[in-house]
Amino acid sequence: MHGLDTLAHTTPWRLRHPGEKALLALGLVGAAVALPPWPGAPIVGAVALAILLGPLRLRPAQVLRAVRAPMVFVVVGSVPLLVAVGGDPLVRWAPEGLGQAVALAGRGTAALLCLILFAASTPLADALPRLERLGVPAAVTEVAALVYRLLFLLLETAGTVREAQAGRLGFRTWRTTYRCVASQAAAIFVGCFDRARRLEQGLALRGYTGSLRVQVQERPLSVPFVVASAVLVAAVVSTTLVLA
Repeated sequence: MHGLDTLAHTTPWRLRHPGEKALLALGLVGAAVALPPWPGAPIVGAVALAILLGPLRLRPAQVLRAVRAPMVFVVVGSVPLLVAVGGDPLVRWAPEGLGQAVALAGRGTAALLCLILFAASTPLADALPRLERLGVPAAVTEVAALVYRLLFLLLETAGTVREAQAGRLGFRTWRTTYRCVASQAAAIFVGCFDRARRLEQGLALRGYTGSLRVQVQERPLSVPFVVASAVLVAAVVSTTLVLA
């Protein structure tokens, strides 16, 4: 996710209004979910992939890196449909579930590419403040922003501790590895509480009143982009219904 946010700051759509990109991405997600899996999922997935590689100018390796972790959940959710439990033998291959598994995997992959389309073009710092205008409570967006920030600080701290332990030959044997992992977890746990305490003190010293106000750069909606997005989603829906 952190890599996607970094990409979002460098793509050509960086300065577009988040609402424009949400309309396109969520419209395609709705098409992937509502349309028949064949040929809806391949068409939606192909359109999203074409936008990622075309207008957003991502490299195939970057797209693959972004989808490989979420694809694990798609596979994990599809494989159980190929297995039946009960009877003799207790666990057996279920060929009747192959169609459902393929449909679920296709829809999941297409929807995933659409979400990657939004995430790779819209920094989280642009999206979260605007959610308040849609009625999302400020506390929700602020907690989400803080968790997002602290999550990667946590990962960075874990990587630093691991590198220090590796430099001291702490992973030579299973015994030393176990000791290093335990000490790493303890150090990160204590560090997280210390960072949270310092964050709370910093907010209190700055007169925190329950709201983290940030300045959001105003960006006008591009009518041609919105119209083109609606036309594209409508073309995907109509093409799928004709070919279905």
